[in-house]
Formats: sequence, C-alpha cells, structure tokens
Amino acid sequence: MKMPSTSAIVTLLFLTSVHCKDVSEQREETRLLHKPPVEEAPSRARPQLDTLPFYDDASFTPKWLGDNPGELAAFHTIPAFTLTNQNGEDVTEATFKDKIYVADFFFTTCPGICLTMTQSMSQLQDNFKADDEVLFLSHSVTPTKDTPAVLKSYAEAHGAISGKWHMVTGERSTIYGLGRQQYFAEEDLGKEKSEDDFLHTENFLLIDRNRHIRGIYNGLNKTDIRQLTADIKLLKREAHIN
Repeated sequence: MKMPSTSAIVTLLFLTSVHCKDVSEQREETRLLHKPPVEEAPSRARPQLDTLPFYDDASFTPKWLGDNPGELAAFHTIPAFTLTNQNGEDVTEATFKDKIYVADFFFTTCPGICLTMTQSMSQLQDNFKADDEVLFLSHSVTPTKDTPAVLKSYAEAHGAISGKWHMVTGERSTIYGLGRQQYFAEEDLGKEKSEDDFLHTENFLLIDRNRHIRGIYNGLNKTDIRQLTADIKLLKREAHIN
C-alpha cells in the first residue's frame, strides 16, 4: 500500500488542528453564553465588626487600635490644609472638626469614571442629607481649570448641597500631596510618582472625627457604596460611645 506523502500528512494535521480549535472556541462561546450571572461583590471583603480599623500607609493594612489616647494621637492623621470650595470660601481641616467625612479626587471635564463617582457621592449625600455630623470633600486634580466658578456650575448640576459637599480647588502641589502622601488614594505600591504624573483614582476615603483614615472604597462599586454607608453609621455609633 502506498504511504501518504509528507506534505499530505502535514496538511491533514493542520486541518485537524484548525477543526479542533474551531470546536474548542465554539464550546467556550457556548459556555460563556450560558454562564449564570455573577452578583456584584464588594471590591474589599472584610468581616462584619463592631469597630473599624485604622490605616496609615498605601498598603492599607488594617490596624486595630485600643483606647489609649497616646496611641491614637501618634497615629497617622490628615494634616492641616487650606483649599477653596465652589463658593470661593476657604476650606481647612477646621471645616471638618468633629465631623466624619468622605474624600475623593476628580475633575469636572472627566468623561469617564468621575461621573459615576459623582453620582455615588450624590447618593451618599442623600443618605446623610439631614445629618450635620457627616460631610463630603471632592478635590479637583485639575485645579487650574477647575476654578471656583467652574466648580460652582458643576456642583449645582449635580445637586451638591452648599456647606455639606465641598468641591475644592487650590495649589496643585497641595492637592497632589494630600492625595498621594496623606490619603494614599492611588494605592500604586512601589511606583514612585511626581506631581507631574496625573492623579486619577476611583477611591473614596472615610475619615473620622480625629482625621484618621478608617476605610477605602471603590466609588464605582454599588456594593462598596452600601458598605461605606454602613461604615459611616458605625463610626457615628463609635463616636457616641466614646
């Protein structure tokens, strides 16, 4: 019997490989098509506890502090700052004295994630609309473009309540220093960045009455926003107990 040529064998193997690949791809497409939907999960799962941890670096490793006043006083806090809000008013650390607040970083011309973040912050504002103990702070990362007048228009368009939700501008170096070295908003571990590198993050930071960081949340994630709402209430109970 005559054996097939080498070229014929190669051709046969190639056609077989193509056929198998097509079948495999079809099976994968069918699997994905019929894959059950996955419920949205928190971006940072953590156990349900009666108190919140403290954070002091970009790794966001939770730390549990006791009631020792010296230990709390020595822990990382958001430092003094001076910025300008949408009404042309000075906003400083004193604005948030004895307040719980949520901070984020955005810019008014952002065509992507900032709109969703603003919607999330608006939802949080609605959740605590009548609560004088809770404030909101949005820093512009394009401060030379986002003047108080521009921020005013943006704030009005998105229902920001004056005195409740501060949208702030100021020196770029101040805002970027706060975002990276104090709030640790970007979480880019091991990546050295300068002020020339653009600051862009979807993270929300929860700050307690003593300017300690108590939580970080994805501002695009509805489950995280629900968790943030619950954590604000937990901080309020903690403050009233202490």
